[in-house]
Amino acid sequence: MASNPSFSAASAAPLSGGENAGVVGLATQTPAFSPLYQQIKGLILQSLQSGEWKPGEAIPSEMDLAARYRVSQGTVRKAIDELSAENLVVRRQGKGTFVATHAEQHVQYRFLKLQPDNGSVQSEGPAQRTIIDCKRSRASADVARALSLRSGDPVLQVRRVLAFAGVPTILEDLWLPGTPFKGLTAERLSNYQGAMYALFETEFGVRMVRADENIRAINPDAEQASLLNVTPKTPLLSVERVAYTYNDTPMELRRGLYRTDTHHYHNVLS
Repeated sequence: MASNPSFSAASAAPLSGGENAGVVGLATQTPAFSPLYQQIKGLILQSLQSGEWKPGEAIPSEMDLAARYRVSQGTVRKAIDELSAENLVVRRQGKGTFVATHAEQHVQYRFLKLQPDNGSVQSEGPAQRTIIDCKRSRASADVARALSLRSGDPVLQVRRVLAFAGVPTILEDLWLPGTPFKGLTAERLSNYQGAMYALFETEFGVRMVRADENIRAINPDAEQASLLNVTPKTPLLSVERVAYTYNDTPMELRRGLYRTDTHHYHNVLS
């Protein structure tokens, strides 16, 4: 992809760092005292957030980006190294650097930490998904707080069950801001064959880039127990997740109940 020599007025302030006094600048939200590569990282993030380079597309080469921002290739490389470590871009040897996408098979399970006891989630195959409910509602105080909305703002509320080998294993309740997901229906969720985050990405332009989770053990209520085909005294893993798009904007509150009789929660710490 060719580099774009034009720049918006928002990026007209000079970059700090002393590498080049005439360097193209960064938007005002990045501190002027941050390292130069961090400022370049911020500029690349702006382009990702604005959709200049869409998920799955190649971004300009390091040489082109260095020319665009008037910095060294080493500075650009360090910025891209961080973006790669954060799973925002993917390097492919001999091909370039691409915007990460949830549509890729090896990325689809990035946020699914429930693993079967007898193998990997990939070997288990895709879950069978049943949409129980999908409706428009008003954000309660706790939902509004999690999504940085106001109480009463429109949200989309979804309930679904994920089954593996015919066994209902995960019950999820999701809340999404109403405006970005206008037009999302139970039918679209049911008919889409890929991961839900890939649907959000391809059809609504919302890419989830990170998530915070809180985990605890609980007992289900009668309705939850019925949907998971367990007794109300069965201990379940409760996972509450807030997922964010670029610029740490919350885009999803998800509360899941996981059966752990044949599965376990697996995470890699580094």
